[in-house]
Amino acid sequence: MNSTLRIALFSHDSLGLGHIRRNRALAFAMAKSLPALTGRRVSGLLIAGNPEATRFDLPAGWDWVILPGVTPAAGGYQPRALASSMAGLSSLRKAAIKAILDQQDPELFIVDRHPFGIDGELREALRHVRARGCRTVLGLREVLDSPKVIEREWNRVGGPGAVADSFDAVWIYGDPDVYDPRTTGEVPTELARIAECTGYLAMERPDDRATTTPGRFVLTCLGGGSDGAELASIAVRSQPPAGYNHLVVTGPQMDFADFEALKRTAAKETTVIRHSDDIPGLIASASAVVCMGGYNTLSEVMATATPALVVPRNSHRAEQPRRAEALAAVGAVDTCAFSEVSVAALNDWFGDRVGHSIDRSNVDLAGLQTIAHLAAELIGTDAETIGTDSAAASRGSITSIKEIRYAG
Repeated sequence: MNSTLRIALFSHDSLGLGHIRRNRALAFAMAKSLPALTGRRVSGLLIAGNPEATRFDLPAGWDWVILPGVTPAAGGYQPRALASSMAGLSSLRKAAIKAILDQQDPELFIVDRHPFGIDGELREALRHVRARGCRTVLGLREVLDSPKVIEREWNRVGGPGAVADSFDAVWIYGDPDVYDPRTTGEVPTELARIAECTGYLAMERPDDRATTTPGRFVLTCLGGGSDGAELASIAVRSQPPAGYNHLVVTGPQMDFADFEALKRTAAKETTVIRHSDDIPGLIASASAVVCMGGYNTLSEVMATATPALVVPRNSHRAEQPRRAEALAAVGAVDTCAFSEVSVAALNDWFGDRVGHSIDRSNVDLAGLQTIAHLAAELIGTDAETIGTDSAAASRGSITSIKEIRYAG
């Protein structure tokens, strides 16, 4: 067995930064914990389709591979920038993925959300790596979409049985006591049999480091920013409570003209920036945060005691409203439909929430610790390096983490 444990992670990346950021969080978690669990060095590649990925650092011994990108189009996808037909781009991506995995020869391959990538580009690669003994995992956020929409998506890729035949495990990145896609029908029976809920990928995310921001402030953050201009246009005109400033982080993918317009219309106490290297640190330091309902943003929110108002995206998918409602039902966040958001409503909410903290200890936030143990179990450990008893004891310590979550 090679002394270095090689891992590959894939994200198709047609919109936003969520897929990239989830896989990056997994990379840091496995780089930190797997050497002790397996007795081996760990190295890996993150295969992504968005050049924005490279603005994020990775653990030592890991690297990015960026594929030519795609973007959503009527009835499917189109090349993001390359002067090519979609058929030509698909062939290029498929060949590149296979070559990368042939060279990397991973023992663990984790695919984020879309089991076969764009237009089936992963099918051959999955067959090939599994024939060489690689273990394969489909990683899913806890909310996918309305069950009817997701049923059609599973059927378009050959049905849940075909997906289950291509993967050894399904990891659902959430707390089933908050939202369980196995009971809603989003994760059908064939996949539920090999699925395990990990807890939210919240605690010990790689960007967790102290951020100092002068004075007291409230925060609005909009994820990648590609669909955040409408909420931002309201947020920049709101007034923070007396004695507070307002920081608005639009996200690097917001249209530049929209970004410039926001800066022109922002209230005096409001600063508008495109990007921060430490959104988790800003959320932790803020007195209150307004955000959309993306998975990564809310995972970062839940790792803190900061009050949060979630204004979910009201188009494209039902994912964000469903997530916001589920988290609001357990007291983790407040939520407001976009149709009800106004400058006055944000003023009132900020005024109500600053000075308070939120106890989120009823939510399982230990997913990043759990996945390292799931990975070690899936790959198998060297019995001479780490005994069965110690591995089991270590796994048991993670199952009890729900009792010692961040409590503010």
